[in-house]
Amino acid sequence: MKKQFEIYRTTCKTLLAYIEGLSAEQLNRIPAGFNNNIIWNLAHMFTVQQAGCYKRRGHSMLIDEATYENFKPGMVPPPFLDDEQINPDKDLFLNTIDQWGKDYNDNLFAQNPSWRQSMGIDMNTIEESINFLLWHDGVHGGIIMSLKKLV
Repeated sequence: MKKQFEIYRTTCKTLLAYIEGLSAEQLNRIPAGFNNNIIWNLAHMFTVQQAGCYKRRGHSMLIDEATYENFKPGMVPPPFLDDEQINPDKDLFLNTIDQWGKDYNDNLFAQNPSWRQSMGIDMNTIEESINFLLWHDGVHGGIIMSLKKLV
C-alpha cells in the first residue's frame, strides 16, 4: 500500500499547487451548472477519506464532527469560507494523509467491518477502501480542475 499512499499524497500536493493563488472568493464561487465549489470539493475529499477509513470502522476521525457534517456526501457548500477557515482545510488535506499512512502501517485498521458505499460497492478491506478513495479523489480532482477554469 506504500504506492497508494504515495499516489494519494502526490495527487493532493498537485491539487493544492493547482489552486495556489486563488482568492477566497474564487475558491467559494459556484459556477452555473455546478452544485459546489473548489473548497467544498477539497474538504469533501479528506472528509470521505476520514469517514471511510476511520468513522465506519469505529475509530475517531482526525477531523472534527462539524467538518464531517459540512463536507460529507450529499451536503452543499457552507455559505462562505474565509481565508481563516480555508487555510486549516488546506493543511488537513495533507496532514491527514501522513497520519492515515502511519495508522495503516500500525495496523489500526486490522479489524475491518464491511460497508457499502453510495454506488453499491461493498468495501470489505481497508485496501479496497483506499483503492476506492484514489478513484473518488480523481473524480473530485477533475471537478476542481474544471471549476478553476470557470472562477
